[in-house]
Amino acid sequence: MKRKFTAPTRPRIVSGVESWTSEKRITTLTVSAAPSVAAAAPDANTGSGGTLAVLDNNLQIVYTGSLQLVVTDVQQALAKAKTAVAAAGGYIGASQANSSGDQPTATITYRIPAARWDDTIGALEAIGTKVVSEQTQAADVGGQLVDLQARLANLRASETALQNIATNTAKVSDLLEVQAQLTDVRGQIEELDAQRARLADQVAYGTLVTTFGTEVQAVQVAAKGWDPASDVDGATAALLGFGQHIASGAIWFVIVWVPFLLVAGIALFVVWRLLRRFGPKRMVPVDAGPTWSNPDPTAPDA
Repeated sequence: MKRKFTAPTRPRIVSGVESWTSEKRITTLTVSAAPSVAAAAPDANTGSGGTLAVLDNNLQIVYTGSLQLVVTDVQQALAKAKTAVAAAGGYIGASQANSSGDQPTATITYRIPAARWDDTIGALEAIGTKVVSEQTQAADVGGQLVDLQARLANLRASETALQNIATNTAKVSDLLEVQAQLTDVRGQIEELDAQRARLADQVAYGTLVTTFGTEVQAVQVAAKGWDPASDVDGATAALLGFGQHIASGAIWFVIVWVPFLLVAGIALFVVWRLLRRFGPKRMVPVDAGPTWSNPDPTAPDA
Protein backbone atom coordinates (compact mmCIF):
# COMPACT_ATOMS: atom_id res chain seq x y z
CA MET A 1 0.00 0.00 0.00
CA LYS A 2 1.41 3.40 -0.98
CA ARG A 3 0.97 6.53 1.06
CA LYS A 4 1.92 10.02 -0.16
CA PHE A 5 3.07 12.72 2.18
CA THR A 6 4.23 16.29 1.55
CA ALA A 7 7.71 16.97 2.86
CA PRO A 8 7.88 20.38 4.62
CA THR A 9 10.63 22.92 3.98
CA ARG A 10 12.27 25.31 6.38
CA PRO A 11 9.98 27.65 8.33
CA ARG A 12 9.57 31.26 7.32
CA ILE A 13 8.40 34.24 9.35
CA VAL A 14 5.14 35.89 8.34
CA SER A 15 4.12 38.95 10.46
CA GLY A 16 6.11 37.66 13.41
CA VAL A 17 4.39 34.19 13.28
CA GLU A 18 6.38 31.12 12.41
CA SER A 19 4.69 28.92 9.78
CA TRP A 20 5.59 26.00 7.49
CA THR A 21 5.48 26.06 3.73
CA SER A 22 5.31 22.96 1.62
CA GLU A 23 6.84 22.33 -1.72
CA LYS A 24 5.22 20.30 -4.40
CA ARG A 25 7.80 17.58 -3.94
CA ILE A 26 6.10 14.33 -2.88
CA THR A 27 7.76 11.62 -0.83
CA THR A 28 6.38 8.15 -1.49
CA LEU A 29 6.76 5.33 1.01
CA THR A 30 5.97 1.72 0.25
CA VAL A 31 5.24 -0.52 3.24
CA SER A 32 5.06 -4.22 2.54
CA ALA A 33 6.22 -7.53 3.95
CA ALA A 34 9.11 -9.24 2.26
CA PRO A 35 8.43 -12.59 0.62
CA SER A 36 10.11 -15.77 1.74
CA VAL A 37 13.78 -15.83 0.79
CA ALA A 38 16.55 -18.33 1.09
CA ALA A 39 18.68 -16.12 3.32
CA ALA A 40 17.96 -13.25 5.67
CA ALA A 41 19.85 -10.18 6.76
CA PRO A 42 21.29 -10.26 10.30
CA ASP A 43 18.74 -9.24 12.91
CA ALA A 44 19.29 -6.00 14.75
CA ASN A 45 18.58 -7.62 18.12
CA THR A 46 20.60 -10.82 17.78
CA GLY A 47 23.42 -9.46 15.64
CA SER A 48 25.51 -11.32 13.13
CA GLY A 49 26.85 -13.64 15.84
CA GLY A 50 23.40 -14.69 17.14
CA THR A 51 22.26 -18.28 17.11
CA LEU A 52 19.45 -17.46 14.71
CA ALA A 53 21.43 -15.25 12.35
CA VAL A 54 23.37 -18.00 10.59
CA LEU A 55 20.94 -20.63 9.30
CA ASP A 56 22.24 -21.30 5.83
CA ASN A 57 23.98 -24.61 6.42
CA ASN A 58 22.55 -25.70 9.79
CA LEU A 59 19.36 -27.69 10.24
CA GLN A 60 16.94 -26.32 12.79
CA ILE A 61 15.26 -29.45 14.18
CA VAL A 62 12.31 -29.56 16.58
CA TYR A 63 12.27 -32.83 18.54
CA THR A 64 9.09 -34.17 20.13
CA GLY A 65 8.21 -37.58 21.48
CA SER A 66 6.52 -39.78 24.06
CA LEU A 67 7.85 -42.56 26.30
CA GLN A 68 5.93 -45.09 28.41
CA LEU A 69 7.85 -46.99 31.10
CA VAL A 70 7.01 -49.72 33.59
CA VAL A 71 8.95 -49.23 36.84
CA THR A 72 9.08 -50.98 40.21
CA ASP A 73 8.58 -47.79 42.22
CA VAL A 74 7.11 -44.65 40.67
CA GLN A 75 8.53 -42.14 43.16
CA GLN A 76 12.06 -43.52 42.92
CA ALA A 77 11.81 -43.57 39.13
CA LEU A 78 10.68 -39.92 39.10
CA ALA A 79 13.65 -38.90 41.23
CA LYS A 80 16.12 -40.75 38.98
CA ALA A 81 14.53 -39.31 35.85
CA LYS A 82 14.69 -35.77 37.25
CA THR A 83 18.39 -36.23 38.01
CA ALA A 84 19.10 -37.59 34.53
CA VAL A 85 17.26 -34.76 32.78
CA ALA A 86 18.89 -32.09 34.96
CA ALA A 87 22.33 -33.58 34.24
CA ALA A 88 21.62 -33.13 30.52
CA GLY A 89 20.67 -29.49 31.06
CA GLY A 90 16.92 -29.99 30.78
CA TYR A 91 14.01 -29.30 33.05
CA ILE A 92 10.44 -30.36 33.84
CA GLY A 93 7.83 -28.49 31.80
CA ALA A 94 4.71 -30.08 33.30
CA SER A 95 3.75 -32.98 35.57
CA GLN A 96 0.68 -34.97 36.56
CA ALA A 97 0.57 -37.76 39.17
CA ASN A 98 -2.17 -40.17 40.20
CA SER A 99 -1.66 -42.00 43.49
CA SER A 100 -5.16 -43.45 43.90
CA GLY A 101 -5.55 -47.22 43.97
CA ASP A 102 -2.85 -49.88 43.84
CA GLN A 103 -1.41 -48.70 40.52
CA PRO A 104 0.16 -45.23 40.90
CA THR A 105 1.09 -43.46 37.69
CA ALA A 106 2.79 -40.20 36.73
CA THR A 107 3.06 -38.30 33.47
CA ILE A 108 5.95 -35.83 33.19
CA THR A 109 6.77 -33.47 30.33
CA TYR A 110 10.52 -33.03 30.03
CA ARG A 111 12.26 -30.26 28.07
CA ILE A 112 15.56 -31.74 26.89
CA PRO A 113 18.39 -29.91 25.07
CA ALA A 114 18.46 -30.95 21.43
CA ALA A 115 22.14 -31.88 21.61
CA ARG A 116 21.42 -34.37 24.42
CA TRP A 117 18.10 -35.70 23.11
CA ASP A 118 19.12 -39.28 22.30
CA ASP A 119 21.38 -39.67 25.34
CA THR A 120 18.65 -38.50 27.72
CA ILE A 121 16.05 -40.83 26.23
CA GLY A 122 18.47 -43.72 26.71
CA ALA A 123 19.02 -42.72 30.34
CA LEU A 124 15.26 -42.59 30.96
CA GLU A 125 14.70 -45.99 29.35
CA ALA A 126 17.35 -47.49 31.66
CA ILE A 127 15.27 -46.44 34.67
CA GLY A 128 12.30 -48.63 33.71
CA THR A 129 11.99 -52.40 33.81
CA LYS A 130 10.10 -52.37 30.51
CA VAL A 131 9.59 -49.89 27.70
CA VAL A 132 5.91 -50.05 26.77
CA SER A 133 6.09 -47.52 23.95
CA GLU A 134 8.52 -44.98 22.47
CA GLN A 135 7.68 -42.48 19.74
CA THR A 136 9.85 -39.60 18.54
CA GLN A 137 9.44 -37.05 15.76
CA ALA A 138 11.85 -34.56 14.20
CA ALA A 139 10.79 -31.59 12.08
CA ASP A 140 13.09 -29.09 10.35
CA VAL A 141 11.88 -25.50 10.88
CA GLY A 142 14.92 -23.75 9.43
CA GLY A 143 12.92 -22.41 6.49
CA GLN A 144 10.31 -20.93 8.83
CA LEU A 145 12.98 -19.20 10.91
CA VAL A 146 14.67 -17.74 7.81
CA ASP A 147 11.33 -16.49 6.52
CA LEU A 148 10.50 -14.90 9.87
CA GLN A 149 13.88 -13.17 9.97
CA ALA A 150 13.43 -11.76 6.46
CA ARG A 151 9.96 -10.44 7.25
CA LEU A 152 11.16 -8.93 10.51
CA ALA A 153 14.09 -7.20 8.80
CA ASN A 154 11.79 -5.67 6.19
CA LEU A 155 9.24 -4.57 8.79
CA ARG A 156 11.94 -2.94 10.92
CA ALA A 157 13.21 -1.07 7.86
CA SER A 158 9.67 0.12 7.16
CA GLU A 159 9.31 1.17 10.80
CA THR A 160 12.49 3.26 10.59
CA ALA A 161 11.30 4.94 7.38
CA LEU A 162 7.93 5.75 8.94
CA GLN A 163 9.61 7.21 12.00
CA ASN A 164 11.72 9.47 9.78
CA ILE A 165 8.64 10.64 7.90
CA ALA A 166 6.81 11.32 11.17
CA THR A 167 9.74 13.44 12.35
CA ASN A 168 9.71 15.58 9.20
CA THR A 169 5.93 15.89 8.86
CA ALA A 170 4.13 19.00 10.12
CA LYS A 171 0.65 18.33 8.79
CA VAL A 172 -1.49 16.83 11.54
CA SER A 173 -3.52 14.56 9.23
CA ASP A 174 -0.35 13.16 7.68
CA LEU A 175 1.20 12.67 11.10
CA LEU A 176 -1.84 10.75 12.35
CA GLU A 177 -1.81 8.57 9.26
CA VAL A 178 1.88 7.79 9.72
CA GLN A 179 1.30 7.04 13.38
CA ALA A 180 -1.45 4.54 12.50
CA GLN A 181 0.89 2.78 10.09
CA LEU A 182 3.62 2.73 12.74
CA THR A 183 1.25 1.08 15.20
CA ASP A 184 0.30 -1.57 12.65
CA VAL A 185 3.92 -2.29 11.72
CA ARG A 186 4.96 -2.47 15.37
CA GLY A 187 2.15 -4.99 16.04
CA GLN A 188 3.32 -7.18 13.15
CA ILE A 189 6.91 -7.02 14.41
CA GLU A 190 5.92 -8.12 17.92
CA GLU A 191 3.77 -10.96 16.59
CA LEU A 192 6.47 -12.32 14.29
CA ASP A 193 9.13 -11.90 16.94
CA ALA A 194 7.05 -13.97 19.36
CA GLN A 195 6.65 -16.70 16.73
CA ARG A 196 10.39 -16.74 16.14
CA ALA A 197 11.08 -16.94 19.88
CA ARG A 198 8.72 -19.92 20.24
CA LEU A 199 10.38 -21.73 17.33
CA ALA A 200 13.84 -20.98 18.70
CA ASP A 201 12.82 -22.41 22.09
CA GLN A 202 11.42 -25.55 20.45
CA VAL A 203 14.64 -25.98 18.49
CA ALA A 204 16.80 -25.53 21.59
CA TYR A 205 14.75 -27.89 23.79
CA GLY A 206 12.90 -30.98 22.65
CA THR A 207 9.66 -32.02 24.36
CA LEU A 208 9.33 -35.57 25.71
CA VAL A 209 6.14 -36.71 27.48
CA THR A 210 7.05 -39.65 29.73
CA THR A 211 4.58 -41.86 31.60
CA PHE A 212 5.65 -43.99 34.59
CA GLY A 213 3.64 -46.83 36.10
CA THR A 214 3.96 -50.18 37.87
CA GLU A 215 1.71 -52.06 35.43
CA VAL A 216 1.57 -52.04 31.66
CA GLN A 217 -2.19 -51.41 31.53
CA ALA A 218 -1.97 -48.59 34.07
CA VAL A 219 0.80 -46.95 32.05
CA GLN A 220 -1.24 -47.16 28.84
CA VAL A 221 -4.35 -45.75 30.51
CA ALA A 222 -2.41 -42.89 32.10
CA ALA A 223 -0.67 -42.11 28.80
CA LYS A 224 -4.01 -41.94 27.04
CA GLY A 225 -5.32 -39.56 29.68
CA TRP A 226 -8.72 -37.96 30.03
CA ASP A 227 -9.91 -36.10 26.98
CA PRO A 228 -12.82 -33.77 27.85
CA ALA A 229 -13.42 -33.08 24.16
CA SER A 230 -14.02 -36.79 23.52
CA ASP A 231 -16.49 -36.96 26.41
CA VAL A 232 -18.32 -33.91 25.10
CA ASP A 233 -18.48 -35.44 21.62
CA GLY A 234 -19.76 -38.74 23.04
CA ALA A 235 -22.44 -37.06 25.15
CA THR A 236 -23.49 -34.91 22.21
CA ALA A 237 -23.72 -37.98 19.97
CA ALA A 238 -25.83 -39.81 22.58
CA LEU A 239 -28.14 -36.81 22.91
CA LEU A 240 -28.50 -36.55 19.14
CA GLY A 241 -29.22 -40.28 18.92
CA PHE A 242 -31.91 -40.00 21.59
CA GLY A 243 -33.45 -37.03 19.81
CA GLN A 244 -33.37 -38.90 16.50
CA HIS A 245 -35.22 -41.85 18.05
CA ILE A 246 -37.90 -39.52 19.41
CA ALA A 247 -38.22 -37.74 16.08
CA SER A 248 -38.44 -41.07 14.23
CA GLY A 249 -41.17 -42.29 16.58
CA ALA A 250 -43.11 -39.07 16.10
CA ILE A 251 -42.82 -39.36 12.31
CA TRP A 252 -44.05 -42.95 12.35
CA PHE A 253 -46.94 -42.03 14.65
CA VAL A 254 -48.05 -39.11 12.45
CA ILE A 255 -47.71 -40.95 9.14
CA VAL A 256 -48.90 -44.45 10.11
CA TRP A 257 -50.92 -44.40 13.31
CA VAL A 258 -52.77 -41.07 13.04
CA PRO A 259 -54.52 -41.97 9.73
CA PHE A 260 -55.33 -45.46 11.04
CA LEU A 261 -56.79 -44.12 14.27
CA LEU A 262 -58.72 -41.47 12.35
CA VAL A 263 -60.29 -44.05 10.00
CA ALA A 264 -61.05 -46.38 12.90
CA GLY A 265 -62.68 -43.54 14.84
CA ILE A 266 -64.84 -42.53 11.87
CA ALA A 267 -65.94 -46.16 11.34
CA LEU A 268 -66.87 -46.60 14.99
CA PHE A 269 -68.84 -43.35 14.94
CA VAL A 270 -70.80 -44.42 11.84
CA VAL A 271 -71.59 -47.81 13.37
CA TRP A 272 -72.73 -46.15 16.56
CA ARG A 273 -75.04 -43.78 14.65
CA LEU A 274 -76.52 -46.64 12.61
CA LEU A 275 -77.18 -48.70 15.68
CA ARG A 276 -78.97 -45.84 17.34
CA ARG A 277 -81.10 -45.17 14.31
CA PHE A 278 -81.96 -48.65 12.96
CA GLY A 279 -81.26 -50.94 15.87
CA PRO A 280 -84.01 -52.49 18.08
CA LYS A 281 -85.66 -49.93 20.30
CA ARG A 282 -85.79 -50.46 24.00
CA MET A 283 -89.32 -50.86 25.55
CA VAL A 284 -90.10 -48.23 28.12
CA PRO A 285 -92.70 -49.25 30.80
CA VAL A 286 -95.80 -47.04 31.09
CA ASP A 287 -96.47 -45.49 34.45
CA ALA A 288 -100.07 -46.38 35.50
CA GLY A 289 -100.15 -43.99 38.34
CA PRO A 290 -100.44 -44.73 42.05
CA THR A 291 -102.73 -47.56 43.23
CA TRP A 292 -104.60 -47.52 46.52
CA SER A 293 -105.18 -50.56 48.59
CA ASN A 294 -107.58 -50.87 51.48
CA PRO A 295 -106.41 -53.46 53.91
CA ASP A 296 -109.63 -53.25 55.95
CA PRO A 297 -112.74 -53.91 53.85
CA THR A 298 -115.08 -52.74 56.62
CA ALA A 299 -113.42 -49.42 56.89
CA PRO A 300 -115.22 -46.66 55.01
CA ASP A 301 -113.64 -45.22 52.02
CA ALA A 302 -111.84 -41.99 52.54
